[in-house]
Amino acid sequence: MALSNGLKVQTINYMDLIGLGKTFSLPPYQCDYSWSEQHWENLWNDIIRMTEDTPDRHFMGTLFIQEKKDREFVVIDGQQRLTSLNIFGLAVISKLNQLADQGMDPSSNMERARRLQNRFVGEKDPAALTESTRLRLNHTDNSFYLNYLVQQRTPPSLRKFPWSNQLLWECFQYFSAKLDELKEHSEIGHEVASLLSQTVARKLYFICITVEDELDAYTLFETINARGLQLTVTDLLKNYLFSLVRVPTDIAVLQIQWESLLNFTDYERFPDFLRYHLLCKHDHVSRQRLFKMVKDQTRSNGDVFSLMGELDQRADLFAAMSDPNHDHWNEFPSAKPYIRELSLFQVDQMMPLIFATWEVFSPEDFARVLKLLSVITFRYSIICKLNPNLPDRVYPHAAKEVLSQSARTPSDVFTLIKSIYVDDEIMIQNFSTFALNPRGRNKKIVKYILSTLEQDASGRACDFETDHGTIEHILPENPVEQ
Repeated sequence: MALSNGLKVQTINYMDLIGLGKTFSLPPYQCDYSWSEQHWENLWNDIIRMTEDTPDRHFMGTLFIQEKKDREFVVIDGQQRLTSLNIFGLAVISKLNQLADQGMDPSSNMERARRLQNRFVGEKDPAALTESTRLRLNHTDNSFYLNYLVQQRTPPSLRKFPWSNQLLWECFQYFSAKLDELKEHSEIGHEVASLLSQTVARKLYFICITVEDELDAYTLFETINARGLQLTVTDLLKNYLFSLVRVPTDIAVLQIQWESLLNFTDYERFPDFLRYHLLCKHDHVSRQRLFKMVKDQTRSNGDVFSLMGELDQRADLFAAMSDPNHDHWNEFPSAKPYIRELSLFQVDQMMPLIFATWEVFSPEDFARVLKLLSVITFRYSIICKLNPNLPDRVYPHAAKEVLSQSARTPSDVFTLIKSIYVDDEIMIQNFSTFALNPRGRNKKIVKYILSTLEQDASGRACDFETDHGTIEHILPENPVEQ
C-alpha cells in the first residue's frame, strides 16, 4: 500500500526484505546493539515454534526504513531485530561449516553454508576479495561485526571491546549453543539450513514502512504508537545533527557533547527538552513540527555546535527540575520545596518559563516564581483538571517576555500567566467535589493535600514525605465492610 508523501507500507517476509541484493545500514551514530538473552530466547522460541506448529507466518513487528538509492536502505527503527536475525544466520552458517569439518556430508554442508552466506549475509567482491555485507552496523559495532562475526573468528580478550560488541558475540554464542543442542542425524545439515532458508526467511514477517526522507519518518513516529517511540525520535534527531558534521575531530567532539547532554536529559525525555528549549524563542513548536524546525534552522556544522551549546546551558536545570535532591539546588535551598511539589505534580509545561526566569531573575525571585507555578499547577491541573492547551500557549509567551526584559519581576510574570490562575471561588467549588483514587502516585498527592491542610489548621509543620502519619485510616485502599 502506497501512502501520500512517498510513504509505502507493505507486509513482507525476511526473504523478500533481505533478498534481491538489498543492503541495509544503520546511521553511524544510532544507538548500539543492546539485546540480551531474554530477547534471544524469545526469538529462538518463535523459530522453534514455527517448525513445530507450522503456522503460515509470525510477525516481527513494524520496521521503518528510509530508501536512499535503488536497493540501498537506512534502518530507522528495527535495528535490534535485523541485527539479531543476521547473527542467527551467521550461527547457522557456522554450524554448517562445523558439520563439514567433522566429515558430516562435507560437500553438501559447505555448499549450503556458501549459498546462505551469499543470500543472507553478503558476498565477497570478486575483484577486491572483501566482504560486501547486506547489513552495516553503527560506528561502535560494525568493525567488530565484520572482523569477527562475518569472518567467523573468535575475538581475543573480549573484555577489551565495548559492551555492545560483547553482546553481539554473546548473541552469536547463544544461537550457536542452541543449534548444537539439536539432535544429530544424517539430515542435520538440511535441518539446520532450513531453519534459516525456510522458517526464518519465509515465515517471519514485518510490517515494513518505507519513507523517502527523515521528515516523513519523524512525522510517522509522531502519529503511530510504535514501541520504543521516544528512543527512536531521539536517535532520528541525533542522526540528522551528526549528518551535518563532516570533520572527524568535530564528530568526536560532538559525540562527547551528545553523550554528556543525554546524561542529563535521558533519551526518552530529550524531544521534550528540545521542544521546551525552542519554545523560548519560537511560537507553536508542536511535537509534530519539532524535527522540521530543527532541520530548517540547523543546516551547517556551526549551527549544530551553536544548538548544542545552547542545550548544554539548560540541560542541568531540566534534569534538576524533576529531582529536589539534585546537586543543582544545594546553593538554592529556598527553591527545594517548590521543586518537590512540581516534581510531584508531574506537569512540565512551564519549563520554557523556568528556563527564562532562571537565566534572568535573582535566585530569590526565581524561587518566588516557582512558588507561583506550584500554586497555579495545583489549582489548574491537579484539582480542576482544566484544558492543558492553554498553558502550552501562556508559558512560552511569558518566557519570551522575561528573556526580552519586558517582564522583570515575579509580579510581572503573574500578570502574564494570570489567565491560567484558578480563582478562589472556582477552586473551592472544584475542591469540594475532588476525588482521587489513593493508589500509586495519587497516594502521594492525597497525602500532600492532607498534610498541607493539617499544617494550615494546626500550625505545626507537617511534611507529606517525612511525616509518619498515613492516609489508610482516612482513605483505605481496600476498605472492609464492618
